[in-house]
Amino acid sequence: MIDIAIFGFGTVGQGVLEVLQRKRELIERFIGKFRIVAITDSKGSIVDENGIEFAEAVDRKKKGFDGKKTPEVIESVSFDVAIETTPTDVSSGEPGLTHILKSIEKGANVVTSNKGPLVVAFKRIMKLAERKGVKVGYEATVGGAMPIIKLAKTDLAGNDIRSIKGVLNGTCNYILTRMEREKMTYAQVLSEAQELKIAEADPSYDVEGIDSAAKLIILANSVMGMDATFGDVDVVGITRITPEAFEIAANKNFTIRLIAEANKERGFLKVSPRLLPKHHPLAIEGTMNAALIRTDLAGDVVVMGKGAGKYETASAILSDLIEIYKEK
Repeated sequence: MIDIAIFGFGTVGQGVLEVLQRKRELIERFIGKFRIVAITDSKGSIVDENGIEFAEAVDRKKKGFDGKKTPEVIESVSFDVAIETTPTDVSSGEPGLTHILKSIEKGANVVTSNKGPLVVAFKRIMKLAERKGVKVGYEATVGGAMPIIKLAKTDLAGNDIRSIKGVLNGTCNYILTRMEREKMTYAQVLSEAQELKIAEADPSYDVEGIDSAAKLIILANSVMGMDATFGDVDVVGITRITPEAFEIAANKNFTIRLIAEANKERGFLKVSPRLLPKHHPLAIEGTMNAALIRTDLAGDVVVMGKGAGKYETASAILSDLIEIYKEK
């Protein structure tokens, strides 16, 4: 029996639990029997060694969790894998960094959608996991349902990955697509995106390129063997793009997209709006994500998919969970 603890029970955490319950029969074919023994949020927790059901957890969430805080749960509850889905903080990595390190210290595997800990302490986390003989899955931190990390590390194993270039933020891509199609200003489209819940009330994390930079650091460190921090990335967001810029680009059959690029040969990490030919594989529209991986043997490999969303992120987390346990 695999005992699972979920730390963070917002949209992503609830999506993970729902999918685990809905697809239990299929998942158990891969990994064997499992149960959810603990769920925590910022207010408290619910713990049941016999297993927690989705409806029960959501009902308790509405009433407000009580019980122990996450660090206490990690210390006192026995579990085999931690699924860490708390909000991202790229400055400190907390609270997810502490959750991940404490879980690894006690010998649990970790699957996370939280970019912050990996941006702040990627090598520290991986060295500790190696020392403790556990695994860390983090496909969900970059591109949601887009399987870029496994693609690069597994399917392209043996290739020298020379650069990765991608559209890694769906909010920015939606805004730029609407500006181009409708000839609307940045402010107009941002307001529309906020009404549709595509952009946050405070959109700075997305539109200033911070989210794209965080994902780029994770790719650079995990896939390309770099040792990058947030300060190594040259970051420019989309807030100064105008409809006139799109008109000028269109006259030469170009478009504008926010591109994140890690280039090992030239030694740079950069996030900025770039001109792309309209038929370029990264000239995607709407909230999609895409990446172009340049290799020495396979040439250019392109992957795309939905970069965010409850079930999309749950898909990536589920993939990591199955990969960790299916070998056993």
